[in-house]
Amino acid sequence: MPAFKDFFRSKPKYVTVHPGSREEKREIPDGLWVKCEECGNLLFNKELERNMMVCPKCGYHYRISASLRLSLLCDEGSFSEFAADLETADPLGFPAYPEKIRASKEKTGISEAVVCGVGEVQGLPVILAVMDFSFIGGSMGSVVGEKVTLAVERALAEKKPLVIISTSGGARMQEGILSLMQMAKTSAALAKLDEAGVLYISVLANPCTAGVMASFASLRRYYYC
Repeated sequence: MPAFKDFFRSKPKYVTVHPGSREEKREIPDGLWVKCEECGNLLFNKELERNMMVCPKCGYHYRISASLRLSLLCDEGSFSEFAADLETADPLGFPAYPEKIRASKEKTGISEAVVCGVGEVQGLPVILAVMDFSFIGGSMGSVVGEKVTLAVERALAEKKPLVIISTSGGARMQEGILSLMQMAKTSAALAKLDEAGVLYISVLANPCTAGVMASFASLRRYYYC
């Protein structure tokens, strides 16, 4: 029989719960589900992609890769990439820069922070340059500037509308002044496109800042997404 004083002992604040065995837990394969960063709901990846990477529960917009954005924008099978063979060098011998480039290539499956090509949107031919923030923050180095300029020049030569989707943290610090030079280079190319009266649409995706925003992303008319 418990002692009289035992009736006045405080109850424990916490209750210990013993989890079931590993075999009893439901296994969810990696990559099938994602937790919404805004509302915390568990979302099926395929459903999220069908909804253009917008959470169907709260409307949160995820960042979109260049490849997914192109598949959503272009008519099926119409996109053909150009200038994909341009390789980034290490002009300043910046520490670990080549390793960073290799890691970004493996992570994203693309060769640089912008993908350029020719495609069709509802049957209309367009020149496209689509940036990917996952590739070193979408930063603009010499190759990004060159590829954007090539896209502008091709639009001018073929008199096709140009669409650039920009998402970037700005100029790439590992290339110093060479990356800053791309601001003037791309802007000068777009000035010629404007003089020729060729349509240019600039789409700003989250985020878009610094050197990219201060050059080709903010020229002419632009749209937010």
